[in-house]
Amino acid sequence: MDTPHLIERSCCAITGCRDLEPLHVVKRFPVFMGCVSSPASQDVVADMRWSISCSSGLIQLSSLIPLDVLYPESHGSGGVGRLWDMHHKAFAKYLSHIAPSSVLEIGGAHGILSREYKQFGRIPWTILEPNPSPVEGCDARYIKGFFDDNFKLGESVEAVVHSHVFEHVYEPDQFMRHLSSYMEAGKHLIFSLPNLQRMLEKKYTNCINFEHTVFLTEPYIEYLLAKHGFRLIDKEYFLEDHSIFYSAVRDPSLAPVALQPDLYAQNRQLYQEYVDYHEALIQDLNQKAQEAITPIYMFGAHIFSQHLIVNGLATDKIVNILDNDPNKQGRRLYGTNLVVQSPKVLRDVANPIVILKAGIYNEEIKEDILANINARVTFLE
Repeated sequence: MDTPHLIERSCCAITGCRDLEPLHVVKRFPVFMGCVSSPASQDVVADMRWSISCSSGLIQLSSLIPLDVLYPESHGSGGVGRLWDMHHKAFAKYLSHIAPSSVLEIGGAHGILSREYKQFGRIPWTILEPNPSPVEGCDARYIKGFFDDNFKLGESVEAVVHSHVFEHVYEPDQFMRHLSSYMEAGKHLIFSLPNLQRMLEKKYTNCINFEHTVFLTEPYIEYLLAKHGFRLIDKEYFLEDHSIFYSAVRDPSLAPVALQPDLYAQNRQLYQEYVDYHEALIQDLNQKAQEAITPIYMFGAHIFSQHLIVNGLATDKIVNILDNDPNKQGRRLYGTNLVVQSPKVLRDVANPIVILKAGIYNEEIKEDILANINARVTFLE
């Protein structure tokens, strides 16, 4: 299908400076990270064009996908797996430290956080979400929509919460400005977002993409908090390379802070190392796949697999994409012709090979397959 009309980002998403410099282009990348039942002829692709701000050093996407194209449905991220379960429990406990009397959660999707928080207290909990998909046990009130300057709840809340939402926001400066005008002094802002710095350092392919369009690392987050009158109270790391939890309070008297001057050089070098790593990796994987004499599979019906394929991974010998999410199984990974199956299909395969580049989830996936499905699997990582 034809590329959609793109939204051009002409200035830095953090500072507003018109000093974006081209960084890198990934040609014809799928615009949806999930699985579909529609034919491949209906898939939409677009060039992923990365830029960097000369003054702030912020890496950001230059051409953005319209939201209704990017999010036609939930792709299930954050709902399946032991690590995500640990994250939701840890973040609920983190939120309990301030013991809010009421919560507005922005982008709560599945409602798992509200369900997990019930062990600390049953409080009024409202979720603002464009694609609600509540899990069993979630009894939060849902409002379908996006958070912007037109949003009105009608009642005051003690805390505004969001989890793995900030990195999806196209205009983080504007988003923080909306929060600042929406929230009264003394109200709490509690959020979790991926540790993008560590993810890019470790070459994880789910770090920045059509959904994570800004390399929103700690210096930029703390710059935005101070700029828009949020005093940082606390910061906690969930695992070494998964997420960062933030606790802040609305404080209009707060003075802005400056960005460190060396971010441009640091981020530009970091991104180039990421590109070089994947070029060498894909060449190595293709050679090993060509030499293989047993069936080959790939794990991860998400951007993990899409990234490798778009950047040159040969798929002619790949039998299936594997994924633990039952909602993806039996469907096609968008942007490919590969059908998704449960890893249980490996059970009776003699010495199968699995290409596995799923970032922080690699060890969890390997342990499960080797212990519960097939101990004779060889992983290409």
